[in-house]
Amino acid sequence: MARFTLKMLRAKANVTQKEAAKMVGVSESTWVNWERQKSFPDVPKIREIEAAFGVPYDEIIFFDTSHGLTVNGK
Repeated sequence: MARFTLKMLRAKANVTQKEAAKMVGVSESTWVNWERQKSFPDVPKIREIEAAFGVPYDEIIFFDTSHGLTVNGK
């Protein structure tokens, strides 16, 4: 199973951030925040992303598993 970040999906489809945002019905700044992992799409928008890019949810990486997480060993 392949795994794709939003940026990878966009690059694979050869579209700009603005075009990707339009494809799923959000602003360009919203798409940029998703790509930068500053926010996360809600379920209806995830469905739009799946349809627009032809990739199921379980193949999309929305957040790096280490994004902002730390473990204190004390």
